[in-house]
Amino acid sequence: MNHSIKDGVWPTMITPFTAEGEVDYAALGQLVEWYIGRGVHGLFAVCQSSEMFKLSLEERVSIARFVKEKAAGRVQVIASGHVSDDYEDQVDELKRIAATGVDAVVLISNRLAKEEEDEEVWKNAARRLLDAIPDVPLGIYECPYPYKRLLSPELLKWCADTGRFTFLKDTCCDLQQMKAKIDAVAGSALKLFNANSSSLLASLKLGAAGFSGVMANFHPDLYVQLTEQWKNDEAAAERLQAYLGVASLIELQYYPVNAKYHLQQLGLPITTVSRVKDDSGLKVNHRIEVGQLEQLTETIRSLLLNSGKGTISVGQ
Repeated sequence: MNHSIKDGVWPTMITPFTAEGEVDYAALGQLVEWYIGRGVHGLFAVCQSSEMFKLSLEERVSIARFVKEKAAGRVQVIASGHVSDDYEDQVDELKRIAATGVDAVVLISNRLAKEEEDEEVWKNAARRLLDAIPDVPLGIYECPYPYKRLLSPELLKWCADTGRFTFLKDTCCDLQQMKAKIDAVAGSALKLFNANSSSLLASLKLGAAGFSGVMANFHPDLYVQLTEQWKNDEAAAERLQAYLGVASLIELQYYPVNAKYHLQQLGLPITTVSRVKDDSGLKVNHRIEVGQLEQLTETIRSLLLNSGKGTISVGQ
């Protein structure tokens, strides 16, 4: 297993369901191909976008294994899925996810301590988990549900110093905090991946390793373009960033159902069925917005393609 996590774009994968509400593995396989075909650098399976709190443990394990096998070494795969409150249950969940062969098992930051408990409690819980699942590369996800627990730079440095952590999905959306975290883990194997679209370019300039957010379910190729090419033309990168920031507002419009609808419109065999939202709540205006977003995205892609330089040149 490669313990080094690659820089770049890591989509927070959605879970396709059949019309009856079961995990649709045929559609999931095509979705993996879609991500990889658009140049992503890794896949984050079994996360909040995957509706992990509504998946059984068997489903979480099965999805992680399926995505890892389907990726077939073309990209790395990480997975979370320890959603329990009880410590022993979490150990079981993490061991079973680790057994799927994923490249890192991602801890949910809010599972290690209650909202009112301090970082020493979190650290003690982490120590126990590290001992319980030795020799497994780990990540951290500052998941917003059921409450958002952000790690301080000091706690993140402690994680880095263990030598076990390779990935942080950062959800603070605050560049000052991100800089402090990036500085705290400098020189270690632990890399920060920004979940926030609007601050992505600025975070890359600070040393962030890439993007891991929901908008990679809409146009991952543009995020790949930005993360790979931003140093080549800063002004053009700023223009692409401006588009990505504004486009990300669609996340507020009935996600993840609207992302499933978007992928369906692209030709993937994905239903809009969700376990976290009733898909009948996807209104006509939501569907129109998804279509309009894709029209604008195609315009951006055309500008990139017509530049003929293989670099960002939006608006030139």
